[in-house]
Amino acid sequence: MGDGMLLGLRTVIYKAPDLARAKAWYSTVFGISPYFDQPFYVGFNVGGYELGLDPDTKGSKPGPGGSVAYWGVANLDAAMAQATKAGATIVSAAQDVGEGIRVGSVADPFGNVIGLIENPHFQLPAR
Repeated sequence: MGDGMLLGLRTVIYKAPDLARAKAWYSTVFGISPYFDQPFYVGFNVGGYELGLDPDTKGSKPGPGGSVAYWGVANLDAAMAQATKAGATIVSAAQDVGEGIRVGSVADPFGNVIGLIENPHFQLPAR
């Protein structure tokens, strides 16, 4: 994957067997409505990146699968509080990993792990 083939995080897709409930939950937590809303897929534009919800669980199930996508946030504590208030559970508490970078993760009500990162070295895109 060398030669500049990878351009950075573009999309993360979570399995969501109850698509209507997942769409409502993510709309609340991220404070936005989906830009693509079909019975087979719901897509959100979160700071220029795609958060997709896929109701098809034939090939894989929701929940921990080995990979965690980390979404940039301006305030990790506030983001984790908003997510837990909406029904998420803490997977990894907020922690400083050095040089002012803080990470934590939560699980949505469907078992998907959402990584959150506060990194002062990267500017967040305007919403």
